[in-house]
Amino acid sequence: MSHALRTSDLSKRFRATPVLSGLNLAVPEGSVYALVGPNGAGKTTCIQILMNLLRASSGHAEVLGQDSRRLAPRDFAQIGYVSENQELPEWMTLEYFLGYLKPFYPTWDDARAAELLRQFDLPPTRQLKELSRGMKMKAALASALAYRPRLIVLDEPFTGLDPLVRDELIESLLETAEGATIFLSSHDLAEIESFASHIGYLDHGSLKFSEEMAVLTARFREIEITLASPSALPGPWPSAWLPAETSAALVRFVDTEFNAERTHAEIRRLWSGVEDISARPMALRAIFVALAKTGRKAA
Repeated sequence: MSHALRTSDLSKRFRATPVLSGLNLAVPEGSVYALVGPNGAGKTTCIQILMNLLRASSGHAEVLGQDSRRLAPRDFAQIGYVSENQELPEWMTLEYFLGYLKPFYPTWDDARAAELLRQFDLPPTRQLKELSRGMKMKAALASALAYRPRLIVLDEPFTGLDPLVRDELIESLLETAEGATIFLSSHDLAEIESFASHIGYLDHGSLKFSEEMAVLTARFREIEITLASPSALPGPWPSAWLPAETSAALVRFVDTEFNAERTHAEIRRLWSGVEDISARPMALRAIFVALAKTGRKAA
């Protein structure tokens, strides 16, 4: 399998503060890969190193097979990058802005640029400073898609946008970026779950897991056990089970490696008087919250 992005033992420190710690990340070509994690987990730092905006303290990063420290104009001509805090030349009209960018990208497609403006309902003669935040994000995305990049990198692209604008951006992105690799960080977990093919969870600078979305949602279950009478939690607690919550004769926990037969057998081995066992699928947000809570307690 070829990879659009890859890091090997990537670490970054700001003075004495570690931000990334031995990050090993591989993003398959053609995937829609979402990097999620709590604030301060290191997502933006990772992206900035990949885009050669920051230098790593140690380790190695590759973008489209090229060392990220040696990305040249010909490499950036294949990359569309949009960040949450991206600055645009606000004195330019949108039409002028796209015309200004065109010479930098040999594969610029005028017809596609015009179609993106229509699709995003963007006014070409308006100055960028006159656009709303949502329209500015659409303008940045249009400018990054007009030259048909092989790789699209989005750093928190949906923050602060209303749900309708987010839906429009996602729909347009998927329609116009067919065949490209999309790598994004975001806190909008409900939206990510609807279109991401792969997911990586970053916490305190370390990648806790990286896998296909379907695999992730298949292995996480919220388990609820009803006991005949209250009982203390058994030990030792299985490593794949997150810490439990108990209430009288009810026990709840998250199984991160769910297998119906194995999980049920382990529960009946640990508790006597089990009256009922339920295993509920979890949305991505619920998985994220469970992992974040566990990580906070362990910190």
